[in-house]
Amino acid sequence: MGFLRRLSGFIDGLNRQILSIVSWLCLFMVLVQFFVVVMRYVFGTGSIQFQEIILYMHGILFLVAAGGTLLADDHVRVDIIYNNLSPRKQAMIEFIGCLLFLLPFCGLILYTSWNYVGQSWQIMEGSREPGGLQGVYLLKSFIPLFAFLLGLQGISQSIKALVFLNNISENKEAPEWK
Repeated sequence: MGFLRRLSGFIDGLNRQILSIVSWLCLFMVLVQFFVVVMRYVFGTGSIQFQEIILYMHGILFLVAAGGTLLADDHVRVDIIYNNLSPRKQAMIEFIGCLLFLLPFCGLILYTSWNYVGQSWQIMEGSREPGGLQGVYLLKSFIPLFAFLLGLQGISQSIKALVFLNNISENKEAPEWK
């Protein structure tokens, strides 16, 4: 179990680092949006490129931060039922949910997005808008990264739930698993 705990700690640390880095992207996105609004309403000019930069940052933010959001336990779940359960039952649901739903979902996204992203790179896909950014293929590259980081965090969550359940079954004091 020591190796699994270290692995979980490494994955948690990785997603914490990524979340702290990408949180700055959120601030930058707000500043660019503010700039676009000022340019439009004060100076009467707009820019498709700046609009697309905001869309790119928004997409990257959500794709890359998904693993960290799972780590922070900020994903949507049915809290009406889940919060009233014992910590043991919560850990069982977390473990089973990650193994049966989250990890296969991430694997499916990895599998299906690989060719999708590859084809986008082959044609160096760009914006459909005149004057737009010509880096759609770069944005699409974050889809497999999303699945990979979210899947890694799902493995970490599974490990924490398994360690918690194992400690309960061995009558050890079980640390918080969340």
